[in-house]
Amino acid sequence: MDQLGIFAKYWQPGAVKTRLAATVGEAAASQVYRRFLITMLRRFDHVAERRVLAFTPPDQRAEFALLAADAWTLQDQGAGDLGMRMQNYFTAAFRSGADRVVLIGSDSPTLPPDYVKEAFRLLKTFPVVLGPAEDGGYYLVGAAGQVPPIFDGVAWSTSLVWNQTQSLLQAAGCPCGVLPMWYDVDDLPGLRRMHQELADRPPPDETLKQLHEDVARVLDDHHE
Repeated sequence: MDQLGIFAKYWQPGAVKTRLAATVGEAAASQVYRRFLITMLRRFDHVAERRVLAFTPPDQRAEFALLAADAWTLQDQGAGDLGMRMQNYFTAAFRSGADRVVLIGSDSPTLPPDYVKEAFRLLKTFPVVLGPAEDGGYYLVGAAGQVPPIFDGVAWSTSLVWNQTQSLLQAAGCPCGVLPMWYDVDDLPGLRRMHQELADRPPPDETLKQLHEDVARVLDDHHE
C-alpha cells in the first residue's frame, strides 16, 4: 500500500512563514500559508491509497479537519524537532501496513503531482527517495519497507540538510533515488516567483486559480 503524507502547522499569525511575514505582515503570511495548504490538499487528494495530514499543534485538530474533509486522515505530528516528527510519521505508517511512504511539506503548492507519483515509482527500486529543494534541503522524502536512518543529526531548516542527509545515507550504505529539483516558498522573492510561474502558465484548475488570485492580492497590497 502507498501512503502520502503532508506536514502542516497551524496558520497562527506570527508562527508561520516568518520570513515572508517580515515583508508582507503576519496576517497576510498566515492567509497565504493556509491557502498553500488548501491547494496541496486538493491537488494531491487522489494520489496514493492512503493520505495523511500530519498536523501540529494537536489542539487545532478541528481546524485541520475542516480542510482535510474525507480525503485525508488526520494524525498529530507528535513532539520533538522536525527529524523526530518525521521519524514518528514513517514509523506509524509502516506499523499500519504501508509499503511505500512519501512525505511532503506545505511550502510548495505548485509542486507537480507527477513528481510525487515518480517518487512512488522510484520506491519500487530504491529504499529511499528524496526531492532536492533549491535552498539546500528537500521538499519530499520517501521510504520503502523501513524508516531510513536520516532523521537524527541534521541541522534542520538550514542549507546543510541535503548534504548531511546524503552523508547519512552513504554511511548506512543506503542507495537513494533523486527527483527533479523544486523550490519552497518561504519569503517575498519566492512568492513573486510562484506568482510569475502561475502567470506564465495559466492555472489549469480552480484550485490553482484561487492560489494565484490570493497571492496576487497579497503582492498588490505589499508596498516596498
